[in-house]
Amino acid sequence: MSRLRRMPRRRSYDQYCSAARALDAVGDRWTLLIVRELLAGPRRYTDLHADLPGVSTDVLASRLKDMERDELATRRKLPPPAAAVVYELTGRGRELLPVLTALARWGAPALAERRPTDAVRAHWFAVPLMPVLAACAAGAGAGAEGVVEVRLDEGVFHVRLGGGAPGPAADRAADRPGDRPADRAPNPVAYGDGPADAPDARLVLDADTCRAVGAGTLALADAVRDGRIEVSGDGPLAKALRGA
Repeated sequence: MSRLRRMPRRRSYDQYCSAARALDAVGDRWTLLIVRELLAGPRRYTDLHADLPGVSTDVLASRLKDMERDELATRRKLPPPAAAVVYELTGRGRELLPVLTALARWGAPALAERRPTDAVRAHWFAVPLMPVLAACAAGAGAGAEGVVEVRLDEGVFHVRLGGGAPGPAADRAADRPGDRPADRAPNPVAYGDGPADAPDARLVLDADTCRAVGAGTLALADAVRDGRIEVSGDGPLAKALRGA
């Protein structure tokens, strides 16, 4: 039996209820936000700490141990020359993507005003935006899939829409901690921080527009038509987004 399996379990709600069991695993503060970060791919501990402002090192270490024990995440050592230890989600951990998507949509009205103390990272906008882009691509039919790069003033992220096996860029990134391309994850739709190697489409917009589109209060087609979103690219995916 592994060391993780010998670790004592946390307090439980002790209720024979699937929601209670789920909250036993992910109900602690910071856990779902760690999942949000790891949905973008493998991360080093230092990278996680940098993108989770406000979490203490002790709490982050404790949550990661809990996630390993509950088989939501695992850690591995990258081969040389990286030789770094990274954390990544298991298949069960990746199943939390729709949970985070629903939470993001539910919480969207609370983002109407940005507080002076609010930290922000561009890739935090990815989770609520992904289903909107995916619906647009799906509605356009076969061929409208690939990688969309999204550029905000706050930074850049990218999302993958549709299927397809991981490509060479993903294989290279497995040995580069901190690079988290969307096409490395096995999910039909996943995202990554930073620019894409060769995006099929590129969106340029501001954070308020991204928030509104992700929340469903601004239609993607209206934002494109009104010039609030600039779409570039020549392939089927770019054309679908341009004509959303």
